[in-house]
Amino acid sequence: MDQPLLHDPAKRSKALMALALVCFFWGTTWIATKEGVAHMPPLQMAGIRQLLGGACFVLFFLARGMAFPRKKEWVPVLVLSVLNFMLSNTLSAWGVKYIPAGLGSIISAIFPLWLVFIVMIVDKETVKRQTITGILLGFAGICVIFYEHLASFLLSEFRFGILLSLAATFSWAFGTLYTKKQAARFNPYFSLGLQMVISGIVLISVSAASGHSIPLGSIPSESWWAIAYLLLFGSIISFVAFLYALQHLPTEQSSIYAYINPIVAILLGAYIFKEPITVFIICGTIITLYGVYLVNRAAKKLT
Repeated sequence: MDQPLLHDPAKRSKALMALALVCFFWGTTWIATKEGVAHMPPLQMAGIRQLLGGACFVLFFLARGMAFPRKKEWVPVLVLSVLNFMLSNTLSAWGVKYIPAGLGSIISAIFPLWLVFIVMIVDKETVKRQTITGILLGFAGICVIFYEHLASFLLSEFRFGILLSLAATFSWAFGTLYTKKQAARFNPYFSLGLQMVISGIVLISVSAASGHSIPLGSIPSESWWAIAYLLLFGSIISFVAFLYALQHLPTEQSSIYAYINPIVAILLGAYIFKEPITVFIICGTIITLYGVYLVNRAAKKLT
């Protein structure tokens, strides 16, 4: 249920400031991720980031006397570790190694489209006209954006990056539904830390076993700075700020970060990596985000 607007102007201002931090910093994480994976294996970088970030959350709750999950409570922790981190977070990081960071962020924003598709198929929900319009607009916008990337589809690495990014959004949609319908009554924030730690250990192990890793001493400073940024601003500060905003602002208002993050990523991608901003990208992004907005309104009722 949505939280009512705060009547205390000072607290509401803090909540809006927290939301602004989320809108900006989660948009910048795409740039930091692209910089990080440019200098080291993506799975290894994602694993290190998740392990360190998860450790911060786990140690915090253990220090406050939180107990570990009991038997069946581990099931949703393990499942969500796979869906949200081993797959979604990792695949999106891997994907931006081969495609522009701005494009990766736009693709990530379409997960409500998958959400509605999954619910339609599994639960056989009746789809409203507004939802269908949103889905059509979302995919139309993506087609507009991809128009200028048609030549890039001849490159196998670009196709691979797009496939990874799409798979990441699909996994995130499943994780969202599972969280709502199957997760046990266990502290969700402590659970998040455990999921990250488990995923981090698995990813680092898989990366090392497959030969797609480099010694810690050989990781360049660019990647370490990217990991540090993702850890501090992407995981800790932004997550705490998002929780504060979610607790003190209506859910619909708090969710606007999903529409601002791609804009931040596109602008910074153009400034830092010289990724082009064209009329097709601008128009396609506007169409896509509006379509996602329409679908997202329906998704809130379905989940």
